[in-house]
Amino acid sequence: MKNVKYLGTLICALLIIVGCDDNTGSLGMDMLPNTDLMNTQTKIYDISTRSVAVDSVYAKTSTGYVGRFTDPEFGFYEASFLTELNCTENFKFPEVYKYDPIKQTASGSMAGDSIVEAELVVYYREWFGDSLNTCQMSVYELDKRLEKNRYTNINPEKYYDKNNKKSLIGRRAFTAHDLSVPDSVRYAKDSYGEYTYYPNVSFPLSKEYANSILKLNREHPELFKDADTFIENVFKGVHVKNEMGDGTILYIDRVDMRMKLCQHYTDSLGVKLSTIAGKDSLAYSYYTVFSSTKEVIQANHFFNSELIAERVAEDEHTYIKSPASIFTEATLPYNAIHNDLVGDTLNVVKLTFTNYNQESDYKYSMDVPNTVLLIRKSDVKKFFENNELTNNITSFAAVHNAVSTNTYTFPNIARLVTTCIAEKESAKEKAASQAGFNESAWEAEWIANNPDWDKVLLMPVVMVYEQTGGYSTTLTSIQNDLKPAYAKLRGGAKGDALQIEVTYTSFD
Repeated sequence: MKNVKYLGTLICALLIIVGCDDNTGSLGMDMLPNTDLMNTQTKIYDISTRSVAVDSVYAKTSTGYVGRFTDPEFGFYEASFLTELNCTENFKFPEVYKYDPIKQTASGSMAGDSIVEAELVVYYREWFGDSLNTCQMSVYELDKRLEKNRYTNINPEKYYDKNNKKSLIGRRAFTAHDLSVPDSVRYAKDSYGEYTYYPNVSFPLSKEYANSILKLNREHPELFKDADTFIENVFKGVHVKNEMGDGTILYIDRVDMRMKLCQHYTDSLGVKLSTIAGKDSLAYSYYTVFSSTKEVIQANHFFNSELIAERVAEDEHTYIKSPASIFTEATLPYNAIHNDLVGDTLNVVKLTFTNYNQESDYKYSMDVPNTVLLIRKSDVKKFFENNELTNNITSFAAVHNAVSTNTYTFPNIARLVTTCIAEKESAKEKAASQAGFNESAWEAEWIANNPDWDKVLLMPVVMVYEQTGGYSTTLTSIQNDLKPAYAKLRGGAKGDALQIEVTYTSFD
């Protein structure tokens, strides 16, 4: 009754004041008793971090990586990739030229039913490391079809017999920057201003091999009706790997199987043209017949040295390193926050990772990862396999601030904190409704069954955008970063303690 009386008095007072003054900016707060004023505060909590070794990452990408690189701090890592080649629907080689003298019509264009030359070409535009380092690349033909395994610990030799000489397509020495290519060729441009030279490593194929594919296409065109049938029955793919050399990683754009055909020049009716003295006019041209594309499977394989384990064991800081090497794991104090602030409103939770300055005399030292993903540890697998984007609830992205603070800052992960706390409290409430509920016993069992509920991972990623018209772009994918990069972060079991700033509102 007392409360009702007070409420009525308050309403009357408000009506009187509103009638006397149009300025109501802080009216409600002024009229409430002092004990009902909202109070906004910030509380600091320590968090624990550690480095965790990464056995493999999900890598759905159209870029292949090949080479070997040794870093003084992290040791070596080797990169290779496997890829299928795509076949366009109902692919057919051009028909052999035939002329009907009676009808004076012609069909086909090939001069003879054979392939002149063939090659497998590995194209790239970018690389990491020493551009003049001599390396050796090998290409092996697969004899088993690739599984849809996008993880970087895939075993390439599961798909072919390395000791079978027939598996080896070719082996070539190369440097990333080919000094045999003159500048007049390297920097030549077409009428659209695009460079016409495309750095590559090519592997000649025997005429017998090329003509066996031509013959199969003539006799069994059904095997070339689509990519799936072609891969299953004709050409299962290749493994491209580094056999010699250390210090260079190539970023491969695509792999093409190209064949040179001899064809007649023809007029508008398809009849071959003639030149001086009645000789046939012939053209020799290379055609890309099959190529690696986004529509077929491509899998990268990375192998790291044992030095990675030594870096992970260091406890005065943590690391993030790509490709597929080290992440930083953080344990967030959900229980402490819940116990301290129960009944209050959580507004902002700020988390910052600071990296040490990286100074190295090594000529090809790695850069700091530009973009990182902060994500619940339990969600990593489905996030990448389902091609999810950050939702700012359980996953967040941050860009490295290299100009002033050397940090990755997540300004507000409050929704992550409240989501995880709510999940646990919901499970507890459900269990409490059962007979014989013991809170301490339930707590221990729930933690044992959900060991990662309070853990997040910090990892290097790449944001993939697609142009949607004009100058606008749309984020379409977030992928694990597969280029060499690392950062040494404050934290660790014995290092500088990391903290989160929790801003909350309470009602006194």
